[in-house]
Amino acid sequence: MLIRRLLQRSSLLFKCKNLPGQCSENVTKRYFKVSPLHFKEQTKEDKTSVTIRDGFQEVRDKNKDTYLQMINIYIDKEHVYRRGHVEFIYAALKHMKEFGVHRDLEVYRTLIDVLPKGKFVAQNLIQAEFMHYPKQQQCIIDLLSQMEENNVLPDFDMEDQLVAIFGRRAFPVRRYWRMMYWMPKWRYASPFPLPDPLPKDTYELAKLAIERISNVDPTNQVTIYQTADIKDSVDDTWIISAQSVSQKRLLSDNSVKVPVFVEGPFTVFLRGNYINYFILRGQPRSFDDTLENPDNVENIKAPFFNFKPPIENLVKVMPSVHEQEDGVIYSLCATGTSSKDSLLSWIRHLELDGNPILAELPIVFTLKSSTREITVENESDLEKKRIEDG
Repeated sequence: MLIRRLLQRSSLLFKCKNLPGQCSENVTKRYFKVSPLHFKEQTKEDKTSVTIRDGFQEVRDKNKDTYLQMINIYIDKEHVYRRGHVEFIYAALKHMKEFGVHRDLEVYRTLIDVLPKGKFVAQNLIQAEFMHYPKQQQCIIDLLSQMEENNVLPDFDMEDQLVAIFGRRAFPVRRYWRMMYWMPKWRYASPFPLPDPLPKDTYELAKLAIERISNVDPTNQVTIYQTADIKDSVDDTWIISAQSVSQKRLLSDNSVKVPVFVEGPFTVFLRGNYINYFILRGQPRSFDDTLENPDNVENIKAPFFNFKPPIENLVKVMPSVHEQEDGVIYSLCATGTSSKDSLLSWIRHLELDGNPILAELPIVFTLKSSTREITVENESDLEKKRIEDG
């Protein structure tokens, strides 16, 4: 009898939950003591339990002081329970670039201080290995990953913070140890280091970019020109030019009947900052890379009295680093306006600076538009393109 009643109630429960229109209110109250509205399907608005207000979007003066002030306001408001600390940290991480603090170690340490101390420490080895308090630990792991992406090296005080919050066996502490092992190894591994922080002036950035590109030749010389020094120049700006001794020699060997080209702008990136530069290129040169094999005895020659072997055929003449497959690079530069008039002033300066052959060579300007806009497409735009492409 009891089993029959249980089966009957289970069938009625399934009908009232999935087909509420077929379940009368009397039957529901008789068996379940609740209203049929109890089995109404929840909407997306009903499922949302917590609404997070992002206060970082409402800030007008976005700088480091206001960013730290927002964090201190949250800590003062939630100094006891720290409710919504994970959501607050994720919101703060999302707006770090807007405030210009994505490479500031002090800000990351302040964000870690948002978490309460001693509440997320694992009590035994099982809790530590199964990532006890996974929501909080994953939040700090994402914070450390963002630090690594922005090349921010943590310090030893951050280890004390993480140990006080999660304990020494937690996953964020292990992530910190891996960062402290690998990041110092690769921090100074680049053969072309850049100053940290980078200068914000366009002139200094262009100078760093030209020096970095032209470092392939040890004899390279970087010269600063002014367009105002050239008569009848329109633009009044600076020109940063790079040319080596071997490039001057290659330019002097260029035939007066073969034109040279001013091409660009090309783009070089310095930690997210892009600089336009131009090159002076000549026609590509052919090389005879055939080499006589000294061990070949098919055509052996007997060296009598005054006969000497052709030593010059045994030595292969290698092209210089400036002689590429698509042409010979004679010089490169970056200007303040990237205009055709500034490039014409650059050619006149090169002519006066030890390249008199430029007065006889035909020069062709093959320039593209120097205005360039760099945008990042979000996921919604990419999804729209996929739908349009079918």
